[in-house]
Amino acid sequence: MSGIRFALREGFASIWRRRTSSALAMTAIALAALVLSSLLLVTSNLERLLSGWSTAAEFSVYLVDTATSDQRGAVEAAVDGSGVAARREYVSKVDALARFKRDNAELEALAAALQSNPFPASVEVQVQSEKQGSAEVEVLVAVLAKLPGVADVRYDREWIRRVTGGLSMVRRLGLIIGLVMMAAAALTVAAVIRLAFDARREEIRLMYLVGAPYRFIRGPFIVEGLVLGGLGAGVAVLVLWLGFRAAFAWWTPTLSSLGALEVLRFLPVYTASLVVVGGAVVGAACGFAVSRRTS
Repeated sequence: MSGIRFALREGFASIWRRRTSSALAMTAIALAALVLSSLLLVTSNLERLLSGWSTAAEFSVYLVDTATSDQRGAVEAAVDGSGVAARREYVSKVDALARFKRDNAELEALAAALQSNPFPASVEVQVQSEKQGSAEVEVLVAVLAKLPGVADVRYDREWIRRVTGGLSMVRRLGLIIGLVMMAAAALTVAAVIRLAFDARREEIRLMYLVGAPYRFIRGPFIVEGLVLGGLGAGVAVLVLWLGFRAAFAWWTPTLSSLGALEVLRFLPVYTASLVVVGGAVVGAACGFAVSRRTS
C-alpha cells in the first residue's frame, strides 16, 4: 500500500508542477478520444436509424392519376401472390395529401394554397423480415414497375444498401484517423512524462543506488500517464455528451420529421466507459514505457 500511496502522491504532484504541459497532453488525448467516440456515436445511431427504416414500408408503388380499379387490383394481386409481402396498404391521393400536412405542419399553408392535389395514390408494401434484401423482392419490384397504371416504384432498400456501404467506408476512415491521432497523443503524453523523469533524474539515480523497488521508481510515471489519459478521455466523453444534447434540442423538429427522436441514443455507459479506460490505458502504457526505457 505504501508503494501505491507514494506513486499516487508523486504522480499528482508531477502533474501539478507541469500543469501547462500536462494540460497539453490531456488535450491531445481528449481530441483523439473525441474523434473515436464521435465516430462510434454517429455510426451506431445511423445503423439504428437505417435498421428502423428498413423494417418500415420497404417500397411504394405509385399509380398514375388515371389508373383504373382493375389496374390497382392487378398491382395488389401481384403483391399478394408474390409471397414476400407482410402487409400492404392502399393510400389514396386524399390520404397522401393528409399525410403530408400532418408530417409537415410548417408547410400546411403552402399545401392549402395548392389548386389541385399533386400527390399520387400508391400501394405501400412491407416485406417479410426473412425476405428483406432477397432477389424475390427485386423481381417483384421489376414486375410491378411494368404493370399498366404504375407510374413509379420506389424501392427504399436500394438506397439504404448504398448508405450502409458508405457508412462502412466512413467507419474505416474515421478509425484510421482516430488511431493516428491516438498515436500522436500517446507521443505527447510520453514527452510530458519524459520531462518529469528528467526533472527527477538525480533523485531516481539515488533510489536505484539504495535499492528502491521498481514500483517506487516507475509507479509515479505510470500514475501520471494513467491520470492524464483517463482525464483526457473523460473530458472527450463529457464534451461529446454536451454536444449531443445541444444538437438533439436544436434539431428536434427535423429529427421528428425523420422519425429519429425515439431512435437516437448517446453512447451506452459500457462504451463510454471503454473510451475512458482506453485513454487511461494508453497513458499508463506511455508512463511505463518511458520509465522502463530510461531505467
